[in-house]
Amino acid sequence: MHYQQPLLFEQGMSITINRPSDPLYYYFDWDERAFSANMEFQHFHEFYEILILLENAASHLIEGEYYDLQKYDMVLLKPSLLHKSRYLPGPPSKRLIINFSIPIELPGLRRNMEGILAPFQERVPIFRFPQTVTNDLLASLNEIFSIASPKQPNYAILVHAKFLQFLFTLNAHKGANCYERQQVADSITQKIYSITAYIHTHFKEPLSLSQLSQQFFISPCYLSHVFKEITGFTLTTYIQMTRIKNAQQLLLYTDLRIKEVTEQCGFTSFSQFNRVFNKFCGCPPSHYRQRRGDDDSDTSAS
Repeated sequence: MHYQQPLLFEQGMSITINRPSDPLYYYFDWDERAFSANMEFQHFHEFYEILILLENAASHLIEGEYYDLQKYDMVLLKPSLLHKSRYLPGPPSKRLIINFSIPIELPGLRRNMEGILAPFQERVPIFRFPQTVTNDLLASLNEIFSIASPKQPNYAILVHAKFLQFLFTLNAHKGANCYERQQVADSITQKIYSITAYIHTHFKEPLSLSQLSQQFFISPCYLSHVFKEITGFTLTTYIQMTRIKNAQQLLLYTDLRIKEVTEQCGFTSFSQFNRVFNKFCGCPPSHYRQRRGDDDSDTSAS
């Protein structure tokens, strides 16, 4: 498909306005990512994130669910979603990452601000638009690129205004989304991704190899083998990592007592939670909570 309005790109260019912990925050990152940069496990942010693939193909895992991506697909991630990009072997892929936080408590505009963020609440968080809509969206992003290269006086205000225009256009055309999830060609791989998605939605409940093998009609031995082969983790490790990542969110962004975090994340006792948390995070939960307000809590760009 030919796009009359290609997205402007300069490798390594970025725009940063304020800090991730500030009410208003922007980070635009035009760069390349290769297969070697794939993250080991899914991560989360307290802010919103948009990923736009500019070439080649890739995939995205969101809460254990698999989504294939093609050029100019837009991945919309609301805060605290566990996710990671997966780039294919071969030449690196160009992509644009946008991290942002916008205060919605503006007098007289709260409903409008919530409205333009509505696409981030969709069940399927991938958007693929017809060419005309894509051109309109890319035009707003190209204006932001031009504003910041070189930076004009008071450019932050212009970036904010143009990005609100981008969000307004995105929300106005969200009904034109034509993204359709493709089934993974390999049926056993598809089943494993169904299991990972189930783990992400049921991590608070007891989970075991025998239970999951019965529920998904696969022998325990075979499930154990292929789960490690496809995800890179044993089933037990994947369950523990999912629980720990959710515990990290609660420790950083809520005032729940650690005992309550233990219960809400599927651990049977505090001693078990403390042991597993130390294993993956290198410190006890109480020390990790002291990082609240820091900017380095799993905020790596995808």
